[in-house]
Amino acid sequence: MPHDDTLFHELALTLLPGIGPQLTRQLMSYGGSAKAVLTMPPGKLRRIPGVGDVTVQALTGKAREAALRKAEADLKKAEKDNVAIIFYTSKRFPTRLKQLADAPVILYYQGTADLNAPKTVAIVGTRQATDYGREQTERLVAGLLPHRPLVVSGLAYGIDIVAHRAALQHGLDTVGVMATGLDIIYPAAHRKTAEKMREQGGLLTEFPFGTPPDRYNFPARNRIIAGLSDGTVVVEAAIKGGALITAELALSYDRDVLAVPGNLGSVASEGCNALIRSNKAALYSCPKDLEEQLNWDAALHQSGKFRPTPSYSADDFTAEEFALITVLATVKEVHMDELAWKAQLPIHAVASLLLALEFRGVVKALPGKRFLLH
Repeated sequence: MPHDDTLFHELALTLLPGIGPQLTRQLMSYGGSAKAVLTMPPGKLRRIPGVGDVTVQALTGKAREAALRKAEADLKKAEKDNVAIIFYTSKRFPTRLKQLADAPVILYYQGTADLNAPKTVAIVGTRQATDYGREQTERLVAGLLPHRPLVVSGLAYGIDIVAHRAALQHGLDTVGVMATGLDIIYPAAHRKTAEKMREQGGLLTEFPFGTPPDRYNFPARNRIIAGLSDGTVVVEAAIKGGALITAELALSYDRDVLAVPGNLGSVASEGCNALIRSNKAALYSCPKDLEEQLNWDAALHQSGKFRPTPSYSADDFTAEEFALITVLATVKEVHMDELAWKAQLPIHAVASLLLALEFRGVVKALPGKRFLLH
């Protein structure tokens, strides 16, 4: 039996066939712990909304035993390879991801970078990058240097790998979000870069060891890239493709999207130009555009044009108060109901907590039960 009994059962729960992130959260909310879910009798399982015979069979039959065996083997492999396995209830789970309805419930992480870095930016684009796209990506990364953000991308051919390599060259942490298990570097041509990223950034995936680069894994991977970042910059993209999927996901998460314009008639820039034309993306032409969009420009903050994100210490608040502050720090403003859901607190408790924080000058109430950090 692995030493960390809690993580052992959490990992096993995610390895069961047919039980995705949403059902995992549902089971956890009723069972209270992964161990309780995995040892729950069939009659009690059937009383959980969304649980049918197939799920009951997975949780109590041969699939359960297979998942427990794989979890034990994977924990040993993770310890050997210095891989952190992070369940969504862990304090180490990235805060930016935790608030998303379709977030993964487990992450495999190998690296040194802080996944909760104060500033994060995703840089994505086509696999068929042009010289213009590569040049713009390198300029973009160089322009980020004063802010020292975590640079996130997908380790793919084209714009992704140019962004990772430029970040490494400039001493910035960079994380590659993978559509495979951590033990399968895809494409294999990027193995040397991936090895460097383990020391200056990291590799991240929701897929267990041994997962091959199946086609349907890539759109799932894109939601982590978008969700892990304060903003997404699309450098080059065709009118259809993974980069535009990432941009749409970022928009659905209420994150900023910017796009680098390209020549009219250039296939590689059709997607970027379309994002700008439809007002889905702000135009990126220089680092100042990104700074203004993400409120990173210190001079503009001082002039009062933009509101800086306040910095608060968990030691000064109750756990519930700080949960609300953590959510508010990642959004411009939010409705009380959504805030309660993202902070995973009862709505009646949130109302009184917000009132207390308002009296302390931490939170500002807006019309329509919307709130922001003061």
